[in-house]
Amino acid sequence: MVFSGIPFLYYFLPATVLLYLAAPRKLKNAVLLLASLVFYAWGEQRLVLLFAATILLGWLLGLLIEKTRGKVWSQVFLWLSVLTTLGLLGYFKYADFFIGSLNSAFGLSLPLLRVALPIGISFYTFQLLSYTIDVYRGDVAAQKNIIDFAAYVAMFPQLIAGPIVRYSDIAGQLTQRTHSLDKIASGIRRFVMGLAKKVLIANVLGQLCTQFRQTAQPSVLFHWLYAVAFMLQIYFDFSGYSDMAIGLGRLFGFDFPENFNYPYISKSITEFWRRWHMTLGSWFRDYVYIPLGGNRRGIGRQLFNILVVWMLTGLWHGAAWNFVLWGVFYALLLTAEKLGLKKRLDAHGVLGHVYVLLAVLLGFVLFNADSLGQAGQDIAGMFAFGKLPLFSAEAVYYLRSYGVVLLLAVLGATPLPKRAIAALSGNRVLSRGWNVLEPLLLTGLLVVVTAYLVDGSFNPFLYFRF
Repeated sequence: MVFSGIPFLYYFLPATVLLYLAAPRKLKNAVLLLASLVFYAWGEQRLVLLFAATILLGWLLGLLIEKTRGKVWSQVFLWLSVLTTLGLLGYFKYADFFIGSLNSAFGLSLPLLRVALPIGISFYTFQLLSYTIDVYRGDVAAQKNIIDFAAYVAMFPQLIAGPIVRYSDIAGQLTQRTHSLDKIASGIRRFVMGLAKKVLIANVLGQLCTQFRQTAQPSVLFHWLYAVAFMLQIYFDFSGYSDMAIGLGRLFGFDFPENFNYPYISKSITEFWRRWHMTLGSWFRDYVYIPLGGNRRGIGRQLFNILVVWMLTGLWHGAAWNFVLWGVFYALLLTAEKLGLKKRLDAHGVLGHVYVLLAVLLGFVLFNADSLGQAGQDIAGMFAFGKLPLFSAEAVYYLRSYGVVLLLAVLGATPLPKRAIAALSGNRVLSRGWNVLEPLLLTGLLVVVTAYLVDGSFNPFLYFRF
């Protein structure tokens, strides 16, 4: 079940909200947990028991870590938590990758396991890890109530695609949170806007990317059109889903952390990764980079730590060598910026913007390739290697067909629309009209999205494979 689907929008979500609002305060987390397990089981019936067992184990280990804090057993229980959660992630997500790599490297023929990847495992694994680590450090108290803890891990708004919500982010909200009409209205607004970003922009641009893969008339223009379209698609797909998650959280009284902050306006890659998937970046910073020594042990060790973090970041996104290379690519760029490139970029704002956009564009071409060979072909095509024509009739046709959507996407990836809305709502005269117009616009967006979903079947979600 996906947020941008008719079953979720018109059956699951209304029923869940009504049950949640009708439930007494003491039972609200139980209702949320039950709904979340139904949501998970909708697409993972065979693995829902494993998911529940993983949550139970994380809860028990958290209690044991706290109970034995200051003793050697606390560290033992922490390592047990790390090994079990990462072991499950490694088995389901990376086992076939490593087996296939061994087969290729040594000419072996070891059989692949071909196990199904549990939905959201990369996200809830990091939630469980951060929880037990924080309990071990004494940063948070272990959660005594299994219902509250399970509701935190399994909470459907952020279960399958983030943002990565740490226990410390919402520990107090699990037992005491506010519900108000203003918060519900804010949640609905954020959800509908995210839904529109996903369905009306990301899905449409995804169709253009599909046409590129199916073309019989490759050209330099079509390669660039594809690269730009995917760069915008993945932003609106993932940021739209994060918006929907944050909006849903508000419906149930939770304040989830922000995950995107207009990354395409960045002037350096360092800034870009402070704006893109912010909860993932902060997670790796706090639980990998800083424990490795961060920048406290000299420049050589700092650069090594950056390489480790970004190789792991690449692997987190997918079990394939193009993801590893994607991580190394960013490690090299960040290393160059640490060694002095960033100072030069900061002194030349326009140059910095161009550099970031080009680097991210090439990075996402590598990211979206099915293999390193395909990535090489895509990048070579962008720069006219292989005697490709500069233009083709098909590329020009799709540029005209998708030009308006591309332009809207470019504008929507900047703060300009948000600033325009803020100006309208901040003006005393115009704010009255905006207060009436905004609900009508949101309702209209929901109607258009619904029509699109009923009429079409192209509704992928890129981060499901992570």
